[in-house]
Amino acid sequence: MAFVHVERTEDGFIARNDRGAEIVMSTSEGRFSPLELLLAAVGGCNIMTVEPLTAQRGHRLDRLAADVTSQAAGPTLLESVTVTYDVEPPTEKAREVFEAVAQRVHERHCIVSRSLEKGTEVRIVLDD
Repeated sequence: MAFVHVERTEDGFIARNDRGAEIVMSTSEGRFSPLELLLAAVGGCNIMTVEPLTAQRGHRLDRLAADVTSQAAGPTLLESVTVTYDVEPPTEKAREVFEAVAQRVHERHCIVSRSLEKGTEVRIVLDD
């Protein structure tokens, strides 16, 4: 089970996990918005899973990055999220391994992408 506490602050909102990490959110300059954090979660989940699995197969990529974009279906709903990898494999074999791993990660291993695709229920509990 994952846990994050979010609360309002003087200059936005802050999210804290149980390991002490913090992220400040706001629509202000220099801050991540909640939508941008969702995109970061999708990209982070994919790339942080692809990297070790590719390396375990003997292929460390010279460069591994990703751009994550969203397309809106309306003012409060996303139609799609796209992860575009930017990789520099040292060999053609490394590219083949990366491509196979990246597809498998997307289909089976990235909890964030899979949850978005499957339409995970979000429950709201109002404190008394």
